[in-house]
Amino acid sequence: MAATVTNGDDVCRPTTDRGVSTMSENATWYIVKSESGTCQILPGNEIESSTFQATWGPFASQEEAIARRVGLIRAGKCQPA
Repeated sequence: MAATVTNGDDVCRPTTDRGVSTMSENATWYIVKSESGTCQILPGNEIESSTFQATWGPFASQEEAIARRVGLIRAGKCQPA
């Protein structure tokens, strides 16, 4: 079961039951467009071995990638999932 803790600088990070962070401090996120035209958000370590119709990124946070995906959908470059 995951818990949320602060690390002293008032930033909450998800952790495992053992208190080990589940995400690296410098994780990057990408938006990838599949052959069907839908876009999804993937961490940087998952896009290296795959090919996609288009990619956007890297983004510093998943929240930023989500906001950019919304913009791509509104611009007609991606279909909602």
